[in-house]
Amino acid sequence: MDIKLQMKGRTLIAALSGELDHHSAKTVKDMLETAIVNKSAQNMVFDLTNLTFMDSSGIGLMIGRYKLITSIGGKVCIVSKSKTLNRLISMSGVTKLMDIYQSTDDAVKSVGGM
Repeated sequence: MDIKLQMKGRTLIAALSGELDHHSAKTVKDMLETAIVNKSAQNMVFDLTNLTFMDSSGIGLMIGRYKLITSIGGKVCIVSKSKTLNRLISMSGVTKLMDIYQSTDDAVKSVGGM
């Protein structure tokens, strides 16, 4: 699991690559929560473009950060081009909370980060 964090305005972009599973979810959670606080992020974009695998721990991670960000009045969305990941995200109900975009720029614009 590799995580690259970037700020665009008040939006934290978390580019995840590799496998997001129960082995890596806690580490990713801790990194994201620290970054949200330290960088005063109001919105968040999960960039899953280079993610090769995600299990229910990844879904839980995204929902948890969604609850955190929306509790401070922010918005969260996802960037993913993978039909497999998009199907998993949709079946889990996450798309009722977060929209999926094809590009990071579109996602950042949607949350008001640019």
